[in-house]
Amino acid sequence: MLQRTISVALLATIAAAGVYWWLSAPAVGFAVTAPAHTPNLANGEEMFNAGGCASCHAVPNQPDRTRLGGGVAIRSPFGTFYAPNISPDPNDGIGRWQEAEFVNAVMKGVSPSGQHYFPAFPYTSYQHARREDVLDLFAYLKTLPPVAGKVRDHDVRFPFDIRRNVGIWKLLFMDGKPFAPETAQSAQWNRGAYLVNSFGHCAECHSPRNILGGIISGERFAGGPNPEGEGWVPNITQKRLGDWSAKDIAYFLKTGELPDGDSAGGAMTRVIKNTSLLSDADLAAMADYVKSLPPVDGPTPPKRKKEGS
Repeated sequence: MLQRTISVALLATIAAAGVYWWLSAPAVGFAVTAPAHTPNLANGEEMFNAGGCASCHAVPNQPDRTRLGGGVAIRSPFGTFYAPNISPDPNDGIGRWQEAEFVNAVMKGVSPSGQHYFPAFPYTSYQHARREDVLDLFAYLKTLPPVAGKVRDHDVRFPFDIRRNVGIWKLLFMDGKPFAPETAQSAQWNRGAYLVNSFGHCAECHSPRNILGGIISGERFAGGPNPEGEGWVPNITQKRLGDWSAKDIAYFLKTGELPDGDSAGGAMTRVIKNTSLLSDADLAAMADYVKSLPPVDGPTPPKRKKEGS
């Protein structure tokens, strides 16, 4: 009887391990044989700025935002991640990558070696990008200066450091759906929706997350604790921006200046450095979409401590 119980338990363990291995396997979505693409470098630069690539991947403490040697520390409740080198350096960057490898990395979160990237890389938003735009971005990155140097390993605690577990996380928090325009909305609104929800990845910071680090879908854009652990990221639905016009939002993304005369602070200053370089048409489109977000109650920010308390 005992031997039978042990055998059944062993078989169940093997079966469970097999299911885990299957569910956690990296999904590769784009073959090398995909149709050839003629890159649009101007569009690639626009996607570079919309995605804020320089904020994380530019070498810290130097003025050139196109030197994408990585190294920025990205703090999280699970540990600290370090943005990698995505310059066209052939040894330390992405200089030897193929188009399909780059598309799989950006849209699927899968490395050329077949490993899951950690979702500190916001591919949960980038999955909604168009393949053509991702390829334009890749072409633009290849025009930037190569930067030698490997970035240090992530400092993530167990069990979150097991990349295979990310496959299960992806099943929970990635839908794999491409952006679908809403026919009832204008072309400008749809352009804004696309930029905000794909390359702009605005929800990644402006939404609260659950204990596994996934965005709480019912409170999307409703603000919450800063994922990097300092301060509070504001609600950008009409719950908080009801008094802002679309022009106010576009002007803020261009200059960092609020309607009341104050200026953006914290991590948003890095965002503005990127959005300020976007075309006026794209800024207007993003503003049009953000202005349309219905009011959503998010988590309550902590009360500020009074001085001397």
